[in-house]
Amino acid sequence: MQPNVATVADERDERRTRNPSIDSYVSVLDSTLAYARRRDYIGPDYGDGMSSQVLQSLPFEHRIVNLAVQEVVKRAPVDVRPLFRVEQRRNYKGAALFAMANRNYHELLTAGGVDGDVAFDPIGEANRLAEWLIDERITGYSGFCGGHRHQIQHLHTKGVPSDPDVVSTTYAVRALLQNADLDPEYAEIAETASSFVIEDLDYREVPEGAKIDYHLNHPDDSYTINAAALGAGMFVDLYEHTGEEEFRDRATKILDHVAANQTDVGGWPYRLPASASHLSMDSHHNGFVIESFQRYRDVVDENRYDETLTSALEFYRTELFELDGAPNFDEENAYPRDIHASTQGLLVFTREGDLETADRILRWVLANLQVEEGQFYYRKFRHHTKRVTLMRWCQAWMAYALSEYLLARCESNAAQSYRLARD
Repeated sequence: MQPNVATVADERDERRTRNPSIDSYVSVLDSTLAYARRRDYIGPDYGDGMSSQVLQSLPFEHRIVNLAVQEVVKRAPVDVRPLFRVEQRRNYKGAALFAMANRNYHELLTAGGVDGDVAFDPIGEANRLAEWLIDERITGYSGFCGGHRHQIQHLHTKGVPSDPDVVSTTYAVRALLQNADLDPEYAEIAETASSFVIEDLDYREVPEGAKIDYHLNHPDDSYTINAAALGAGMFVDLYEHTGEEEFRDRATKILDHVAANQTDVGGWPYRLPASASHLSMDSHHNGFVIESFQRYRDVVDENRYDETLTSALEFYRTELFELDGAPNFDEENAYPRDIHASTQGLLVFTREGDLETADRILRWVLANLQVEEGQFYYRKFRHHTKRVTLMRWCQAWMAYALSEYLLARCESNAAQSYRLARD
């Protein structure tokens, strides 16, 4: 039976009365996606300094010079990319995030969360980006994988665009699985990423569970925790799609090791040992870890990591966010307040069903890091704001996190409407 048009209209009016911000949030999502589409999802990136044409034109190459240019581009208080003639590219992980954001926008349309005519085809955009992820995958490895699109100078080694990593691969797998109904090949290709992680990233069992490497050039004397957790999340995604117990078991063993290395305060350092990185228990990387445990809880077993997740969420909520929704950089420093920390918080609290906290975080971002509707700045320091819009770090994460939040709001509103009608 088709719903009565007048009844649907009345329900939407009631929804807007209860949640007057939801339409404005949809407008922000519209504008964020439009900003990216106009630029074909290409723009400045967090680690793109090595793509400086000035640097590439030098008659020599030296690690210190590479690091100097890369870090100046990354850390200067103003955007110096035009000065260094940094080449802009489409980021691999960013494309995956945009693919999922566009697909979520389609789901919002289906759920009635978006009213009126839509000026673009979100399914077409999601499909186009998924095809690009496949076309631009890195070949020569045991399975599907992707990586950064720029050279990156590490302290002792240099990453190149042909080097894949588990983080970029994880989000590409998630995007392909989300859009697998558009082409069965997407899921078939995504499933092969398990071989990349197992074989090329050296999945190995250890006394506390199992470990995997972040990327092929990772130093042997340290271990990147959030990357491992995201790899476990990829196995959870594959288990949810296929039901294969091997994926569940590998996810469990990796997360067992991550849980065993949780600190007494509830968070995780960026690397083990903690002294191996300049980062401490920073916000968005802890958010990655927490979201991976949330995925496991929601898909596999709600009880296995209950204590781990409870402690982590308490630390995350009280130490890494202010009451007004502002993100702290880590457990000791409020600044810089980073948009990626905000968007990851939006995802974590949305998945937790705490839409009130998620809403506070969103409102803080809109008040402090939005340039104009749909365009966002990178970081807010104590005395200045880094006025650069990074396509992946700012726009892609904002589009994806906001779309997930809006889907949860629609579901919450529908449940509330059902309860009101039943009562």
